[in-house]
Amino acid sequence: MQSKATTVEEYLAGLPDDRRQAIEAVRAVILENLDKDYEEGMQYGMIGYYVPHSVYPAGYHCDPRQPLPFAGLASQKNYNSLYLMCVYGATEHSQWFREAWAKTGKKLDMGKACVRFKRLEDLALDAIGEAIRRVPAKKYIAICEAARAATKKPSVKPGNARRARTATAGAKKSKPVRKKA
Repeated sequence: MQSKATTVEEYLAGLPDDRRQAIEAVRAVILENLDKDYEEGMQYGMIGYYVPHSVYPAGYHCDPRQPLPFAGLASQKNYNSLYLMCVYGATEHSQWFREAWAKTGKKLDMGKACVRFKRLEDLALDAIGEAIRRVPAKKYIAICEAARAATKKPSVKPGNARRARTATAGAKKSKPVRKKA
């Protein structure tokens, strides 16, 4: 559920007491371990932690008007969510995070980057804090840029685009040649 709140304080004030306490506790862990180059604010209807344009002018590649998202904290309909973009995908940091969580003996309810929880007691706060601390903004920017570069498709030079399409279309339409008897 996206909130219409425009400030973190307004977002927190709109939560029921039990949810507010859990979100505030996780927020405190994040803020305690967050690199100085990140900022906290409202982003995508939740509390967001991001690399501001003053540090990374390119912004978020999906919407360059938005600062680069790093983490998010939200109260959803049936649970709370902690979005940790630094553990997204099959990375070394993701593996470390899952192993660190497992050592706590707590069950991890996680998607690709979303840790879901109903109660504060469900969380491994030390692992969360360390996951945040391990990825300062400059390192996170480098990770994001490397991931973007790895997914870019090779471009065809403008003069060769027509030839490439024609050659591809011709190759698909070619028929075997029959010899006349």
